[in-house]
Amino acid sequence: MIDLAVLVVIFGLAALPSAIQHRAAHSSGALVISFEPFDGLWGLLAMVVYFGVSTFLGKGQTLGKRLVRIRVVSLVHDHLTLWHSLERALGYAASALEAGFGFAQYFIHPNRQTVHDRIAETIVIVEPARALSA
Repeated sequence: MIDLAVLVVIFGLAALPSAIQHRAAHSSGALVISFEPFDGLWGLLAMVVYFGVSTFLGKGQTLGKRLVRIRVVSLVHDHLTLWHSLERALGYAASALEAGFGFAQYFIHPNRQTVHDRIAETIVIVEPARALSA
């Protein structure tokens, strides 16, 4: 949910110049920013790029995962590749199908894997707490 909030802010900031220009051209007085990520190809592509690239560059952590101290790791490789990260991000759509049942499988799967984890052969682990240095 944290990552979705970050994505909404990014979309909002990216759409702001267009909304200001539209308001100036139409003199409506209202500033309208439309955010429909599942309605068009660009929104879906932006979500896949955000989740895929941020997971890859963050070595298994997006901003949201870093804040809650969890990390995605590969079950079959030493580290996550860009392909694994993008594959996992694309798998979010499969997890969202059937009213989000793919996400709910976390609670019933023996390894706590969701559909997108099984697609990309990944698992989410809890980051160990770091000791404070004096």
